[in-house]
Amino acid sequence: MKNIKLVWFRNDLRTRDHRALYSACEHVAQSANSAEMGIIAVAAISSKQWMLQDESKSRVQFWLANLHSLKDELAGLNIPLKLIHAETNQEIPQQLLRLAKQYNVAALYFNDEAPEYEQQRDQQVEQLFHQQGIGCHRYEADLVLPAGSVLNQQGLPYKVFTPFSKAWRQQFILSEQGPLPAPQPLLSTVIESDNIPEDIGYGLRLGADWNKQIWPAGTESAHRKLQQFVLDQFTDYSQLRDFPAQTGTSSLSPYLSVGVLSARQCIAGVQAYSDDPDWFYSQWVTELIWREFYRHLLILFPEMNRWKPFKPDIEKKIAWQHDQAKFEAWCNGETGFDIVDAGMKQLLETGWMHNRVRMITASFLTKLLRQDWRLGARFFMQHLIDADFASNLGGWQWSASVGADAAPYFRIFNPMRQADRFDAKGLYTKQWLDLDHPDDSNMNTDLLGDALPSDLGQRPQPIIDYAAERRRSIEEYQ
Repeated sequence: MKNIKLVWFRNDLRTRDHRALYSACEHVAQSANSAEMGIIAVAAISSKQWMLQDESKSRVQFWLANLHSLKDELAGLNIPLKLIHAETNQEIPQQLLRLAKQYNVAALYFNDEAPEYEQQRDQQVEQLFHQQGIGCHRYEADLVLPAGSVLNQQGLPYKVFTPFSKAWRQQFILSEQGPLPAPQPLLSTVIESDNIPEDIGYGLRLGADWNKQIWPAGTESAHRKLQQFVLDQFTDYSQLRDFPAQTGTSSLSPYLSVGVLSARQCIAGVQAYSDDPDWFYSQWVTELIWREFYRHLLILFPEMNRWKPFKPDIEKKIAWQHDQAKFEAWCNGETGFDIVDAGMKQLLETGWMHNRVRMITASFLTKLLRQDWRLGARFFMQHLIDADFASNLGGWQWSASVGADAAPYFRIFNPMRQADRFDAKGLYTKQWLDLDHPDDSNMNTDLLGDALPSDLGQRPQPIIDYAAERRRSIEEYQ
């Protein structure tokens, strides 16, 4: 077979709304010699790079499970999936080129990603392929609206979310962009797909467990979950989303993180299944726009990729305490503040934490323990199944008041008051910190998880005096 197109999959493990795959298939279908053409898909196993990027084991495992599902989807399109093994990003360009030469590839297709280290890798790939006379086609598929397309009247990027979201919505309406369908099946190919090895390094085996009951792999599972959320929970989302013991959120973030589901598909799903005439201005769509906002910032302000604060003038006045004992107490859920500890226990047990509790735990670490926000951001990346570099970075800088549109310096979450407001019956904290589990029909037993600590013993004493540390923090920020 001649004139092969190579489609490179990364954190976009889907066949629908995949611009690179769709474009490659269209180019094959439109060719006069389409019978002499074909498509090969490729993905990279990069265990050392995953470690360098603080990828959590649960996220890597979920990515691999969805790669398996993608392989089956591609087989239905007569597209084989090949694997390359590269320890780090530096090895990927040559590995891709070797595969391209092996199959006489005429062009490479892939979708762009936001983080700088991914962009640098992709630029190296593009340069190498062009040097070898092989075409390289790049597309924007992770973002609904490309970075740099949502600007203020001065032609500059927005640094505050509210005007960005307003402009984003206006531009989206004008763009009238819907998700792409899956491409039509191609003629059968004689090339065989590679087997995904059971032992892929990184301390993982293919059979390693993540919570398959909550997040079954594959695009069909993701779309069923999206449809169920819109039909059953979307209407009450804004009222219930802050209560961690209730089923109030979509829990779609792991699918978005590995690209099994795109943001554009989420918006289309709300439009298709919701009866709310104001769905486009709903809080859930606003959360999707926050995802866009952080990605735009990451691309337009690349220093953020290097763990630099968006507002360095504020951070240079903060004296981080660097207290290892307090940081470890936070990591282990042993601070003596129940809702903080419950959140950290849930994270350690399930690889997931409710968003309200993420904000509480982040505020506690940065504003009350005064530990460097980078420590918390890395810890979250290393443990979350839905770890997303842009959103995680933006959220932690927001909590520490050093990011774009950050929380005011005087906004310090009171963990006791937060528990009273959002877990008044103690259902969430009891589920994670007590032996006696409460029986309540509103409890989100799926997201709280099945595996619970067997015996946590006596609760630890608070490691700080809340009132005193709040006062010190405000004085320092002022």
